[in-house]
Amino acid sequence: MSTSHTLNDGFQIPAIGFGTYPLKDQDGYRAIRTALDAGYRLIDSAVNYGNEDIVGRAINDFLKESGTDRDEITVQTKIPGRAHEFEAAIASGKESLATLGLDRIDVLLIHWPNPITGKYREAWRGLVELREAGVARSIGVSNFTAEHLANIIGDTGVTPVVNQIELHPYFNQEQMRAEHKKLGIVTQSWSPLGKRNAPYAEPVVADSAERHGVTPAQVILRWQLELGNIPLPKSATPERQAQNLDVFGFSLSEEEVAAISALTREDGRLFDGDPNTHEEM
Repeated sequence: MSTSHTLNDGFQIPAIGFGTYPLKDQDGYRAIRTALDAGYRLIDSAVNYGNEDIVGRAINDFLKESGTDRDEITVQTKIPGRAHEFEAAIASGKESLATLGLDRIDVLLIHWPNPITGKYREAWRGLVELREAGVARSIGVSNFTAEHLANIIGDTGVTPVVNQIELHPYFNQEQMRAEHKKLGIVTQSWSPLGKRNAPYAEPVVADSAERHGVTPAQVILRWQLELGNIPLPKSATPERQAQNLDVFGFSLSEEEVAAISALTREDGRLFDGDPNTHEEM
């Protein structure tokens, strides 16, 4: 299995990333540095995480000290709901770039569609402008439904490179994954392990872990990869960071993948985060 995905704009990003919510301050800096040291090359942030400054500092320090080429690191961040007006979206993207202290944002996303406020189309036009200006290399969205995707693509003719959505065994997002495949959008998974509801004790997960000599978390992350998703696990523990990245040395059978997918529930969301009603400013 490839360790990267080619986006619909021709750029490549790693097949697994590091989520940084809610890492902040010096502890957050240390966690991001150890993640980079462990080999993570896709780092995900957001304005509303309040940590773009330490994400940028950790990356810049790592590049300087390791000699790693900047092009090997993919940095993602997201504009907030309060910046959905066209000019505000442009200003937010530029502010994120300044806060990160980097030469570019590799992937810039709209964090939530906020359809009740109803300005996400403006925000997308702003991201298209930021891409044209070189502030962002690639542009995408997060928590968008099929309808939201159709609206922004219809407005601009520009298809997001990724849609980052809640996706774990209890909420496997089969319909959205199919929609993404049809449109050529890469699926990214936030809370890929299911956080506090992680199904580590489910027999299909526990049995697969024992069979392959890995941890239940590694089984779930491998399931994500087998589905073609980019999972974004978060851990501040170096050992767990390394384990979460070490998922390319084994594979799951079709039966194992299907059995884990079958754990999905209609009410499997971790919180009331329905993109049709949730508003995050």
